[in-house]
Amino acid sequence: MIDKYRFEVGPWRFIVTAMRFFMLAALYLSFSLVASAPADALAQQADKASVDPSSTAFATQAQRLDKLFDALKREANPDAAKGIANQIRREWQDSGSATVNLLMQWTDKAVDEDKNAAALDYLDEAIRLRPDYVEGWNRRATLHFKMGNYRKSMSDLNQVLKIEPRHFGALAGMAAIMAQTGRDELSLKAWEKFLDVYPAERDAQKEYGDLSEKLTGQRT
Repeated sequence: MIDKYRFEVGPWRFIVTAMRFFMLAALYLSFSLVASAPADALAQQADKASVDPSSTAFATQAQRLDKLFDALKREANPDAAKGIANQIRREWQDSGSATVNLLMQWTDKAVDEDKNAAALDYLDEAIRLRPDYVEGWNRRATLHFKMGNYRKSMSDLNQVLKIEPRHFGALAGMAAIMAQTGRDELSLKAWEKFLDVYPAERDAQKEYGDLSEKLTGQRT
């Protein structure tokens, strides 16, 4: 779908690119919740980690994310960088709460069935239970974005970036909203921040380059 609309002129191209980052996060959430390991498997993993002091099980999520973001910023190969970005998404999916995980599964089902009101209710509850869970806010921002509620989406994106300033999906969403509402300078700044976090992302490179040219042409 992105390739089909990639060369269209106007803000819709920015929307399509941003939606790709939004929906990738939702896709990874679905897979990670369905494929989560049972308790006994996790216990075995913990036992194994106790024997190996170098295991990442000893690192906190914040430490793992810091390492992954450092690697993402250094990686010049787009395919390798994509793999790192996917690891980051998997880290973001872990709410640490079985109840919140279930609410996110119900959200996915409701969205698939076009029951947006129900999906919003589930997300509201997930955020109430875990206000520091970044993907609760991000998924609600995604849904508001899809529904055309840009003000509400922007509010949730701001909360995402307050919790995790390196959230490249939220930065892409912000860039798209700014472009859609005619604020190209702010859209450019959002893509610039995106590329500071994830410099090897080809679509973001193109969006940034094309928007820079557009703004340069307007100034001359």
